[in-house]
Amino acid sequence: MAQESRVKKTLLNARVNLIFYFLTLALSFFSRKIFLDTLGADFVGLTGTLQNLLGFLNLAELGVGSAIGYLLYKPLYDHDQNKINEIISVMGYLYRWIGLIILAAGILLSFFLPLIFPSDNTGFPITLIYFAYFSFLGSSLIGYFINYRQNLLGADQRNYVVTAYFQTANIIKTLIQMVLAWYTGSYYLWVIIEFTFGIIYSFILNWKINQTYPWLRASISSGRALFRQYPEVMTKTKQLFVHKIAGFAQFQSQSFFIYMFVSLGGVAMVGNYLMIVDKLNVLLNTFLSSSGAGVGNLIAEGNKTKIMSVFWQMFSLQFFVATFIVYILYKSIDSFISIWVGEEYILSGVIVVLILIKTFLSFTRSTVDQFIFGYGLFYDVWAPLAEALIYVIVALVGGYFFGLKGVLCAGIISLIVIVELWKPYFLFRSGLKVSVWNYWNGYFKCFFFSFLSIVFCNSIIDYLVTLPATVSVIIWIKYVFIVSLIFLIVISSVYFVGNKHFRSVVGLFYQKIFLR
Repeated sequence: MAQESRVKKTLLNARVNLIFYFLTLALSFFSRKIFLDTLGADFVGLTGTLQNLLGFLNLAELGVGSAIGYLLYKPLYDHDQNKINEIISVMGYLYRWIGLIILAAGILLSFFLPLIFPSDNTGFPITLIYFAYFSFLGSSLIGYFINYRQNLLGADQRNYVVTAYFQTANIIKTLIQMVLAWYTGSYYLWVIIEFTFGIIYSFILNWKINQTYPWLRASISSGRALFRQYPEVMTKTKQLFVHKIAGFAQFQSQSFFIYMFVSLGGVAMVGNYLMIVDKLNVLLNTFLSSSGAGVGNLIAEGNKTKIMSVFWQMFSLQFFVATFIVYILYKSIDSFISIWVGEEYILSGVIVVLILIKTFLSFTRSTVDQFIFGYGLFYDVWAPLAEALIYVIVALVGGYFFGLKGVLCAGIISLIVIVELWKPYFLFRSGLKVSVWNYWNGYFKCFFFSFLSIVFCNSIIDYLVTLPATVSVIIWIKYVFIVSLIFLIVISSVYFVGNKHFRSVVGLFYQKIFLR
């Protein structure tokens, strides 16, 4: 029954995430066009920059929500309502302090806004800048003072509730902003709608939480008294903070290194490819993140045989999907860039391959990451620091001698050393408690199946279909459809015949979709 509930919730999370992914993706193209035409690029740039500034302040939260989510898995599995109330109370107490810190830092930062955004450079009155800034700050603080209980929904595999209410409110908000921008062109109305919907979403979400968990009685004052009874919260928070801040620093520095050793044009050209990869990464995470809380629930159940079985099912599916996406990108991304922004933005074949290698490594790390999180294995704080240090050193040396290739190799090398080598060893030694050679045996089997599928499919595709030199949108779509269909048939057949874990996943999905 527990496994059935886990799978059902995972599929529901994935389905809701997928629906809203495509809705918001489509809306984002239209809304950005209208906002640029009616409010101007400068205002769009101003709001984006203000939100990025506040994003740095939100670094104060890194780790708390994840640590609490990990601690909730066991009491949720045991239906221990008293324990859940205590943990959410502690979270409310911590988030209250984080909110106050962000509020104080936000007020301090506001004194420098006239220097950061001088009116003679931006063309906007300082009153508008302050109005937008404090509206965004207020929307951010709502999450810390009021919406902190939504973490319970995520840990309970009910993140589809958060997604549905948040994205619905976001879609309605954007539509209203589009209409008002089109008919009035008012900056202030745009900001007012942004802030108002933050409040509306908060009321609706908390009403739903009260309806879902009528027994939930979180109290800030109780959290203060209980805080010392949960030392693991601060321990896990500190560990997660190091993991996330190191990753954040590495992610943010790539453009800087490309600019340092190549040019701003190089940043833009790589950015075009990375934008496509990032959109697909969001799509992939739409499915994979839906199972995160289910992994924590599974580990809390304690059935080691079932844990290992689910690990290999998820890993096989992840490897299958990552191979499919990266191969289709390899066959079609250059032609898409040519149609989208022009042939002059196409990068050399070596650069594209390096981008896709890093993309593949990033895509295939998620199962190990989810199980590390499920076991709460965050104490290897040296690992993210080492990953960031390796990245910086290789980027500096490689960028100096090899330019863009060297900078891209930095990300690949740091991922291989820490994510591909250390993390599986850490998980299998300290979490799953079996030999890491089990992992490498399964890894290279999946790698062989993927490699065999690519070699076989390449020979078929090169014989059956070719892409002409001049490509239209219709021709490109037909080409991608044919290539995707052929490769899907080939790789599905290879994995189905050679991988028993993949067969069990297919059987599971078949039962849930067609035999329910």
